Amino acid sequence: MSQSAKHSASRRQLLTHAMAISAASLIGINHRTSANEGDLETTRIRITHAPSICTAPQYLAEELLRMEGFTQIDYLSLGTRYGPYAVAAGRADMTMWDLPGLIPLLDAGRSIVLLAGVHAGCYELFASERIRAISELKGKTVAIQYHNSGDHVFLASMLAYLGINPQRDVNWVAGQRMLDSMNIFADGKADAFMAYGQQGAELRARKVGRVIVNSAQDRPWSQYFCCMIAANRDFVQRNPVATKRFLRAILKSADMCANDPLGVARFLSDKLYEPRFQIGLEVMKSISYTRWREAEPEDSLRFHALRLHEVGMIKTSPQKLIAQSTDWRFLNELRQELKA
Repeated sequence: MSQSAKHSASRRQLLTHAMAISAASLIGINHRTSANEGDLETTRIRITHAPSICTAPQYLAEELLRMEGFTQIDYLSLGTRYGPYAVAAGRADMTMWDLPGLIPLLDAGRSIVLLAGVHAGCYELFASERIRAISELKGKTVAIQYHNSGDHVFLASMLAYLGINPQRDVNWVAGQRMLDSMNIFADGKADAFMAYGQQGAELRARKVGRVIVNSAQDRPWSQYFCCMIAANRDFVQRNPVATKRFLRAILKSADMCANDPLGVARFLSDKLYEPRFQIGLEVMKSISYTRWREAEPEDSLRFHALRLHEVGMIKTSPQKLIAQSTDWRFLNELRQELKA
């Protein structure tokens, strides 16, 4: 390795550690774990990696996870489609993923359990100049990543909420890769596109389209979680201490994002998760990272599942999904422990 590469790697490691410590001090974090938690059942944790930087807490958490006792932290690069499938299959242990994209897997009975909501505000609905409201999308074309992707399911829930059947009243067009759907919209081949993570900032920089729904600001969407923590069901059953410690690190990291968006944007740029500092900063400032302290994740699952069940996109009732696919006990304990 060259001297410059060594210096860069050393600087990144130092920044990661310094950010974790300084932000922890800023928000009053106590790194000591509860004596009655017991020992870690495993010191290895496998987390899915996706390019959307709204999941910044799971990358910030790396240093905190080491403080929690994990010695091997693996980030699995699985893109924007396969993360939850890897968790369900046991190839990954945990993921921070958008709730709408998880619901079809829960409906299919996959081995996934929801542990907590993290934040709201990932999504922005962009439309062409001639579209002024969601209701005007009836009979129009919408670009999506793939069928049952988070952007597809979230917008389908929005449409159903307004009495539009997403399965028959909208023409969905998907690309082959992550960026294809955004480019389909940017090229004028679709009337709308649900931007996720940094995509909204990218479209604004390109002066493409206009925002007709901002899920961080517009009700009722702003009331509900976008991204949640999902885990492999067997992992949680075998490793309750590791599960709680993982979740503690993620929630502390979400507080970091809320308290120091500038520092987090620098971290994301330095680690090349999002090298465009200004775009990273815009995303960090726009997302409600304190939402985990305030809202009940069960309400978010119920809200979307009810809409999707009504239009036949899922077969399982909302109450059955909640009963079979959620475990809020760790979140409830940590909310008491991490009170501001």
